Amino acid sequence: MRPPGPPVGSYVVDTRSGRLGMVMGHEGPYVQLRPYGGGREWDVAPDALRQATLAERLSAATAYANARSRGEVP
Repeated sequence: MRPPGPPVGSYVVDTRSGRLGMVMGHEGPYVQLRPYGGGREWDVAPDALRQATLAERLSAATAYANARSRGEVP
C-alpha cells in the first residue's frame, strides 16, 4: 500500500518543474496542487514532491504580491 501523500493545505514543490503549489487534495494515485494565489490545479505523483522551504514559500508570496500590485492578478 502506498503511503499517504502530503496533507491538504501544505506547500510542496513539484520536483519535475520546480513549481511550488498548495496541496488541494488526493485523487487516485496523484496529489492535486494549485499555484500560490490560485490558478489551475495540476496532478503530480507523490514521489515527485518535496516539502517547500520557508524561503520558497516567502518567494512565492512576494512574487504574488508584486504581480497583484501591478494588476496582473486579481
